[in-house]
Amino acid sequence: MIAFLRGITGSGWFQHGITAVIIANGVVIGLDTSAALREAYAGLFAALNQLFLAIFVVEAIIKIAAEHPHPSRYFKDGWNVFDFTIVVISLLPATGQLATLARLARLMRVLRLVSALPELRLIVATLVRSIPSMGHVIILMSIIFYVYGVAGYHLFHEADPTHWRNLGISLLSLFRIVTLEDWTDIMYAAMAVHGWAWVYFVSFVVLGTFVVINLFIAVVLNNLDEAKQERLRELETTPGREEILRELKTTQEMLARLERRLK
Repeated sequence: MIAFLRGITGSGWFQHGITAVIIANGVVIGLDTSAALREAYAGLFAALNQLFLAIFVVEAIIKIAAEHPHPSRYFKDGWNVFDFTIVVISLLPATGQLATLARLARLMRVLRLVSALPELRLIVATLVRSIPSMGHVIILMSIIFYVYGVAGYHLFHEADPTHWRNLGISLLSLFRIVTLEDWTDIMYAAMAVHGWAWVYFVSFVVLGTFVVINLFIAVVLNNLDEAKQERLRELETTPGREEILRELKTTQEMLARLERRLK
């Protein structure tokens, strides 16, 4: 029985089926946001949501049971913990004070698509690995923002108080500039009083956008390459004695079952 469950969890059709259920669940959640559709098919949507939840619960039970006699191995995988937590939260009753939380938990089931696709898991793992490295880039960017924010206040707060009346507003204006969203309007307003103001804005765009943002990209790409190399090393790792014995036992059970069928 355990070998049968392990065969299910390791099969391609099982993984693809769960992925299809997650996508279908997301489609139903999106359709449920339409007032007209919700009024016409409220009962159908509720039934489908219960069906999806039941499938996810059964999936978790199968995966935990497949780890017998050590079901705790299921929780050693962070993605399994992520999936299990979402399923547990989804069991909250969708009535009373918990109704909003239950709807949000239902929406979180769409996030399981990340754990269902290995490529997405790799990207998320890369982003998590990049957080420590990004800290130094964020510090550098904060220093640049602060220096330019204080300088912008002193230079332009009289000419353009809308964008430079205090340090907080100045920093928000710099954020708008670094996103390149209509930043030339702010520059031209400053140039109407100070003709040389373009130097300030162009230098900040070069530093804030073309340098710092590309540093973020470089950090992510570097960690993506490291994550790929680590994944390859995991795939090339020689299986341990316990794993080999478990696989041998599974193979023996499958051969014994096949022999009984042939007889």
